[in-house]
Amino acid sequence: MIKLTRLGGEPFVLNADLICYVERRPDTYITLTTGERIVVLETMEEVMRRAVLYQQAKHYRPVGTPHMHRTPQSVSRE
Repeated sequence: MIKLTRLGGEPFVLNADLICYVERRPDTYITLTTGERIVVLETMEEVMRRAVLYQQAKHYRPVGTPHMHRTPQSVSRE
């Protein structure tokens, strides 16, 4: 999820997985996979930066942390 701002100044949170593409025309338009369009105050570059950070954080797992998926062997040892 990324925090953005509508043109009227109202903050909202968007599921970045739904972003299909982002355009600058001159305002920033975000088109979602649903076909819905949202106009935001943030620049196209800022929306891209936040979306990339979100995707990276979603897949980040610190070294040494256990796997999220259990195997039959790990369940039997608990």
